[in-house]
Amino acid sequence: MLSVEAVQRLAPADLAVLDAIERDATVDAGHPVIGEAIWRDAHEPVDGSRSVVARRDGQLVGVGHLAATTTVPPHLELGLVVSPGEDRDPVARELVARAVEAARASPLGSTDGAALTVWILGVERESDAIVRDAGFVPDRELWQMRVPLPLRETARWPEGFTVRTFEPGHDDDAWVAVNNRAFAGHPEQGGWTGETLRQRARESWFDPRDFLLAFDQDLQLAGFCWTKVHPAAPPIEPAPLGEIYVIGVDPDRQGTGLGRALVVGGLEAIAEHGITAGMLFVDSANAAAVGLYEAIGFARHRVDRAYVHSLSATS
Repeated sequence: MLSVEAVQRLAPADLAVLDAIERDATVDAGHPVIGEAIWRDAHEPVDGSRSVVARRDGQLVGVGHLAATTTVPPHLELGLVVSPGEDRDPVARELVARAVEAARASPLGSTDGAALTVWILGVERESDAIVRDAGFVPDRELWQMRVPLPLRETARWPEGFTVRTFEPGHDDDAWVAVNNRAFAGHPEQGGWTGETLRQRARESWFDPRDFLLAFDQDLQLAGFCWTKVHPAAPPIEPAPLGEIYVIGVDPDRQGTGLGRALVVGGLEAIAEHGITAGMLFVDSANAAAVGLYEAIGFARHRVDRAYVHSLSATS
C-alpha cells in the first residue's frame, strides 16, 4: 500500500535510502534526475524547506523535496525522484499533488505572487504530462551544451583588462554585486547574497583557482568565469567533465569581447586539469549566448525544462 506524507526534514535513514534511489534512478534515466541544489538542500535544508515522502509498505520509494532558495526574494523549487523499481507515474503524481499542498501551506507559499518551480531534467513526455496534469505550466528551457577540449583557439583578452583568480573573503562583495547586475531578474542566478556565495564555497568541489575574475583598467570587477570539475561517474559519465558553472559580464562591459574571452579562458583552465570535455547550461531563449557558444564549438547535449505552478488561493 502506498502512503504519502509531508515532513519537515528527512531522517538520516531516509537520506541514505534517498541517495540510493537517486543513484539508481540516474543510471536508469541516463542522466541526473534531480538538480544539485535540490539534493544539497534535502541533506542540509534551510528555513522554509520541506519534503514529501512516498512509502510502500513502510519502505521509502520516492521523495519530492521542496527547497527554499537563499536568493532575494526566496522561492520554492521542487525536485522529484522515484525508485526505478516502482510504477513511476502514480507515485510521482501523488508526490507532486502533496508537494503543491505542502508548498501552499508553507510561509513562502503564502506570500503574494508565490509560485512553485519544478525542473524536469532530460525532458520526456511522461514527466511533462505528470506536472502539466497537476497544474504546472512550461516556463523555461535550459540546454546543456558540450564541447571537446582543448579548444583550437586561445583566450584573447580585450585591451585594458587583467585576470586573476577569486580570493574568498576579499572578492565576495564585488562578485555578488556584478553577478546580480549581470543576472538581474534571473530566477536562480539573480538576487544572490553573500550567504548564497558562501554556501557554494563550502561545497567539496569548490576551488578558488577555478574561478576567474576580469578587472578593467580601474581595477573594477568587469566579469567572471566560475568553473567546476565533475569527477567521473560511470556508467553515466565515464570520464571527468568540466563545467562553466557561472559566467557573467557587467552590463556596462558588454560588447567588449570580454564574454568570449572569459568562456575560452574558463575552458582553458578546465583543460589544464586534463579534462577532454567542457559543459555549460544556457537558457534556450538567450539567442546571443547560444550563438556565442555554438561559434566556440558547443553543441546541445540535453534539454531541461522548468514548469511553474501558482500558489495563490485562486489558482
